[in-house]
Amino acid sequence: MCDVIIIGSGLGGLTCGYILQKNGYHVTILEQGAQIGGCLQCFSRGGAKFETGMHFIGSALPGQTMDRLMHFFEMDQVKLSQLDTDGYNTISVDGGIFRYANGREAFIEQMASYFPSQKDALVRYMDIIGRIAAASTLSSLTSEERDMAANNEYQLRSINEVLDGLFSDELLKKVIVGDLPLYSAELDKTPFSQHAYIMDFYNASAFRVEGGSDAIARSLAESIRNMGGEILTRKKVSRIICNDIRATGVETADETFYKADYIISTVHPNRLLEMLDTKLIRPAFRTRINNIPQTAGGFAVYLKFKEGMMPYMNTNYFGYDYGTPWNCECYTEEQWPKGFLYMHMCSKDRQQWARSGVILSYMNISEVSQWAGTSVMHRGESYEQFKREHAERLLDSVEKHFPGFKSKIESYTTSTPLTYVDYTGTEGGSMYGVAKDINAGPAGRVPYRTKIPNLLLAGQNVNSHGMLGVIVGTLVTCSELVRTENLYLQINGKN
Repeated sequence: MCDVIIIGSGLGGLTCGYILQKNGYHVTILEQGAQIGGCLQCFSRGGAKFETGMHFIGSALPGQTMDRLMHFFEMDQVKLSQLDTDGYNTISVDGGIFRYANGREAFIEQMASYFPSQKDALVRYMDIIGRIAAASTLSSLTSEERDMAANNEYQLRSINEVLDGLFSDELLKKVIVGDLPLYSAELDKTPFSQHAYIMDFYNASAFRVEGGSDAIARSLAESIRNMGGEILTRKKVSRIICNDIRATGVETADETFYKADYIISTVHPNRLLEMLDTKLIRPAFRTRINNIPQTAGGFAVYLKFKEGMMPYMNTNYFGYDYGTPWNCECYTEEQWPKGFLYMHMCSKDRQQWARSGVILSYMNISEVSQWAGTSVMHRGESYEQFKREHAERLLDSVEKHFPGFKSKIESYTTSTPLTYVDYTGTEGGSMYGVAKDINAGPAGRVPYRTKIPNLLLAGQNVNSHGMLGVIVGTLVTCSELVRTENLYLQINGKN
């Protein structure tokens, strides 16, 4: 039996671990922290529970893509609560309120009710979304040939370029990209294909995880352990040991050596390079990876509401105070925050009152660089003051959209890009890791193979972030060790 060491226990590490353990490998997952899950992690403060990264998922109605994947990964016990089908996302921009309805026809009709002159263009837009989605494994979950021309074309065209060619109404173009904080899209850079995958994924259906996203991590971990795999916490990998031709294992910070026939790293590629001291990795590759731009960081305010005071909001609310969703990551001190995403946590289906929620806004790592090198809970009073001031500004922004909102808050806690650095190891506190940029070409992509033949990469930086993006990356990586045809037969319940 081949030994596989997986570095990191986020969604990428856990799904890789499940597939490989199921297919005859012996898997050991090494996690640096005390808690598994990466961005699936949750935490509690004062009796309220909060998600740190994975706030909602899509395409999870019976028979849809995520539903099929959840069955494959034995997540049937993970309970989901569906967001409003007539408005899973709510966009507030330019003084108007606009809602995204689930389903192709419903979405077109809803948007056409706001922008009647744009209905034909909306049909063309959804046709393109469907064509791009169908050209990927995200839709078919098979290894069959797909329309690569559609895939390639829209990987090379920016979101705003495509929308400019489709719509004549400037406000509609802003509404269509109203949820861009979900993938940290940038003007003239982010490929339209990424927008299309996100739109297709959530337009099919959108759900929150009852009780928090850590239920996904617990489910995967239980299945891996039941099959004989191991998951070890507080095991920070410090070095990947290589001979002249391959990796032989890893060494952890406590100087324990773990032998490996294969190693899969799901940590940020910059962190991976820090573990490697081998001539097999060329200096040019190190330079390229270290210079890839990252997505923006984020500032979060985690809210605990007074009991029975805040009605549960079954939609995700995106608010913009500067007239556009674009360029919210580019701000002056006076402008911040330009926009925000506000959500409630789901403790049970059809709940009446919210117990907790979160507000997210972009924040660049430069804002907190003076505290770099400090640790959680030990950054000093100046850092705490910085967080309080920015939290109050963000709360004031939400109050403008929801008068009386602040009076319903019992307490709050905060996180900054430094928190992301500490808990996820991401570069510069970026929310989604490596940024997708049509101008970068192949140099802007992180490969899942390396020059070390038995070292593979997975996780959000290899394919894309989010539930579906990470799992698709997992399938690509695991197909190096499990025949692709067999893998898809298993997913579709035929093997």
